[in-house]
Amino acid sequence: MATRADIAHQERLRLTVRGAVQGVGFRPFVWTLARKLDLVGWVLNDEAGVTIEIQGANTQRFLETMQLSPPPLSRIDAVDIRTVPATDETAFALLKSTKSGAAKTAIGPDAATCPDCLADIFDPKNRRHGYAFTNCTHCGPRYTITSALPYDRAQTSMAKFAMCPTCQSEYEDPADRRFHAQPNACPDCGPQLSHTLKDILGALQAGQIVALKGLGGFHLAVDARNHDAVKRLRARKQRDGKPLAVMVSGTASARKLAHLDSEEEAALTGRARPVVIAKSKPSTLSPAISNGLPTLGLMLPYTPLHFLLFHAAAGAPAGLDWLEEPQPFALVMTSANVSGDPLVIDNAEAHARLEGVADIIVTHDRDIVVRADDSVVRVIDGAPRYLRRARGATPTPIPLRKEIPPTLAVGGHLKNTVCLTRGKEAFVSQHIGDLESPSTYGFFKETVAHLSSILEVNPARIACDLHPDFMATRYAEDVNLPLVRVQHHHAHIAAVMAEYQLDGPCLGLALDGFGLGENGESWGGELLLAHRTEFRRLGHFMPLAQPGGDVAARQPWRMGAAALHALGCNDQITQYYSEKDGAHMIAAMLERRINTPMTSSAGRLFDAACGLLGIVPDAQFEGEAPMHLEALVTKPSVLSGGWNISDGVLDMRPLLLAMTHSDPQEGANLFHGTLIAALADWIGQTLDAEDLTRRVALSGGCFQNKVLAQGLITALQSQNIKAYLPLAVPANDGGLSLGQAWIAGQMSLT
Repeated sequence: MATRADIAHQERLRLTVRGAVQGVGFRPFVWTLARKLDLVGWVLNDEAGVTIEIQGANTQRFLETMQLSPPPLSRIDAVDIRTVPATDETAFALLKSTKSGAAKTAIGPDAATCPDCLADIFDPKNRRHGYAFTNCTHCGPRYTITSALPYDRAQTSMAKFAMCPTCQSEYEDPADRRFHAQPNACPDCGPQLSHTLKDILGALQAGQIVALKGLGGFHLAVDARNHDAVKRLRARKQRDGKPLAVMVSGTASARKLAHLDSEEEAALTGRARPVVIAKSKPSTLSPAISNGLPTLGLMLPYTPLHFLLFHAAAGAPAGLDWLEEPQPFALVMTSANVSGDPLVIDNAEAHARLEGVADIIVTHDRDIVVRADDSVVRVIDGAPRYLRRARGATPTPIPLRKEIPPTLAVGGHLKNTVCLTRGKEAFVSQHIGDLESPSTYGFFKETVAHLSSILEVNPARIACDLHPDFMATRYAEDVNLPLVRVQHHHAHIAAVMAEYQLDGPCLGLALDGFGLGENGESWGGELLLAHRTEFRRLGHFMPLAQPGGDVAARQPWRMGAAALHALGCNDQITQYYSEKDGAHMIAAMLERRINTPMTSSAGRLFDAACGLLGIVPDAQFEGEAPMHLEALVTKPSVLSGGWNISDGVLDMRPLLLAMTHSDPQEGANLFHGTLIAALADWIGQTLDAEDLTRRVALSGGCFQNKVLAQGLITALQSQNIKAYLPLAVPANDGGLSLGQAWIAGQMSLT
C-alpha cells in the first residue's frame, strides 16, 4: 500500500467525461474501479457530465478500462484530460453534485428492466418480490421522469417519495447497484398501482380494454387473440386501418408469431425495446391486428408491470425459465388516445379522456413528466431504421461534424419532431405526431419548452418548413428569433448529411408524399445536389395530376385515373373505374385541368400504381395502399424500357402502362423492380454528368418500404455508389427537424 509521501509524488489527472453519464451508475463504477486500482481522488456530477480526479500509479489503466468497459447504460462522447497538482489524499471519495453553469451533459433514455432486477422481482425471498416499480442504475425510467439536470432525485417525479431506511442505505452505498438510482423504491416507500395484477389480468382475459399507465404514457391493452376485443378497441380508439403492435413475453413467443432474423431479435431484446416490424407467421392472433398485411409489429416487456402480467398469465411459475418458453398470451399494446390526439400521461386526464374507450383504467402515483410513445423500427439493409423515434431513443444526441449556434428547428406538419442543438450535438425530440389538433399542437409546444429547459439552451435562431400553413411554421413565425425557412426535401437530405457527417457537395434522393417546392409546386420525387446551406434541383419525377388535390392521397383510384390521363387514355377512365360514382367527374376534371394540381411525388406514383392494380382504391390512412403493394412482392422484376430520363426528369409512364394489364401480384413485382432499376440508373447518370463523388443520401417516407430501400442500396452498390440511409432518425418527416437545424445552424445571419 502506497504511503502518503508516495501518493503525493504520483500523477494526478482531472477528467471531464461528457455524454450519457448521469443516472447510469457511472460514479459508483468510477469509485469501484479507482479503489480496485489503488487510486485516490474523487468523482462528482456537474453540468458538464462527470468530473473525476485520480491520482496514483495506475491512472492509465483506469483511463483504458473506463473507456473500454463503462456501465451498460452509459455513453461516453468525450473525455477531456489535464494534469493537476498532486495532493496527499489517502482515499477515493464520491462528492455531491455541483452546478455552476448551463448543463452540458444529457440524461439517458428510459431502459428496459435489467436481468438483476427481474431476478429480484421473481424471487419470493426478495423484499421487492412482485413489485411493479423495481429498478436500479442499469434500468428503469430516466427521461420520462426528469424535469431538469443534473439528474438527481429532487428533479424527477420521484421527489415526492421519501425513501425508507433500507432503500436509503442502498442509495448511499457506492458498492450497491442502486447507488444513486434516482427512481429507487420498494413496496414500503415507492409508487403503487391502483389495481391488483389479478384485477388487470382478469379484465384482459375477459375481453375488456385496459388503459395501462406505463413509462411514457398510457397504453390501451387487449388480449391479442380476442378478435371481438381487438375490433372493439379499433372502434373506440377510432383507428380503423393502421396496424396495431403486439407485446409478447419473450423471444421464444415472438418466434412463434414472426420470422425473425438476428438483427430483428437484437432490436427486440435491446434496452430500448422498440416495436419491431417483422414478417408474420400464421397464428391465433386476431386478423384485425394487421388488417391483411403480412407483417406484425412486435415488442417485448420493458417494465416490471409488463413482466408481472405475463408471469401471472403463465400461471406464476417459479424462477425465470418461463421467459425462455413460448407463451400463448399476447397483448395488443397501442397508445392510449383517440386517433389524432397525443398520448395520455396524467391520471386525471386518463379518467377524463379514456372513460368511454377503456373498460378499466390502471394508474399509479409516479407522475410522467415527458410523453413518449413506443419507438418503432424496421430492419433494412441489416440495421434497425426508425419509423418512429421516441421512448428508449430520446434524448440521445446526434453528434454533428462541427459546432453550430444554438438552433431550434420545428419540423413539419406530419410525424412532427423538434430539434434543438447544443454545441456539436443535435437533440431530436420524441415523436410528437401530426399537428392537426389543438391538443397535439399543445404537446408540440410542451416539447419545445421541456427540451429547451432540460438542455438549458436559449436558441439563437429558429428553422421551419417553407409551407406557410403548417402549424409549426406559424409557431416559428411568432417566436422573436431570426427565422430560416428550409425547403422540405433539402431538409430530408441535410438530415442524412448531418447524421453521417458528410461534407462537400452530396447528391440526395428524396422520395415522399408531399413537400412544398421553391415555386409553390408539390414536390416528392427529387434529385438534389446539397452543399451546406444551399441546394440545386437536378431532377424530379415527371409530374402527375392530383384530381381533387390532397384527397387523391387517400383515394388511390384517383391517381390511377391521373395515370390513365397521362398515358393519353382519359376516355378510358369511366370504363376502368365503372364502379366509382365519381369517375365521370374525375375524367372531366383531368380533361379540363380543373382542381388537378401537378405533383412530382413518389408517394403519388405509388398510389397511381395501386389505383391501376385495384389495390386499396380508397385508403383509411396515409400509405395504406403502398404498404399493401409492397406486401404483394415476391420477386421484383424489371420491365425493359420501363422508364425514360430526359433533362433530369424521370418518366415512369411506360411502367404505369404495364400496370394496366398486370394482375396485382405481377404488377407489384414489376413496379418495385423497375422503379429500383430506374432510380439506380437516374442516380448513376446524374453522378456522372455532375462529376460528383459516388455517394447518395436517401431519405423520405417512401424509404420505409423495405423492398425499395434494400433493393436500391444493392443496385447502387453494383455501380460502386455508396448509399446513406438514416439510422439515427426516421427517413420520414420525423427526421426533418434535424435537417432544418443543420442547414439553419450553418447560415450566416448577419
